[in-house]
Amino acid sequence: MSTAQTEFPESVEIKPSPSWQIKLLYDGQCPLCVREVNFLQKRDAGRGLVAFVDIADDLYNPETHGGIDYETAMGRIHAVLPDGTTIKNVEVFRRIYEILGMGWVYAVTKLPIVGAIANWLYGIWANWRLPLTGRPDLATVMGDRAKRIECENPSRCRVNDEV
Repeated sequence: MSTAQTEFPESVEIKPSPSWQIKLLYDGQCPLCVREVNFLQKRDAGRGLVAFVDIADDLYNPETHGGIDYETAMGRIHAVLPDGTTIKNVEVFRRIYEILGMGWVYAVTKLPIVGAIANWLYGIWANWRLPLTGRPDLATVMGDRAKRIECENPSRCRVNDEV
């Protein structure tokens, strides 16, 4: 009597699905953004439903976060869903609040006209976010970041211009 054996290829890689339902990309140097993130973290209560990713961290890697580069993430709020889909603007808040059981807060933005107005208002806020929070413009923030990151690699950092 022979028994059939199921053979599995050795190269099969089983990737566990993430425990988070949405990955929020936020600016950790923005005081209002950090305040919102702190609120959302309390609502998440350690469940891990939301993964919080600080784009201001010098080690931020766009490839592991939906391909959203730092400059793009600084312009508008973005989030990544477990399937790799990226979303932005008010849709991010709507999804996060739904996941955390507070969907009623942004539910009205599902209506087409209200959603369009909310996105328009959010766009105004996003365009003025840096100066309203006492920070330099995006070009300056980007330049400072580039210098800081470059100088963390001593072989690329020039102390002076002497030849």
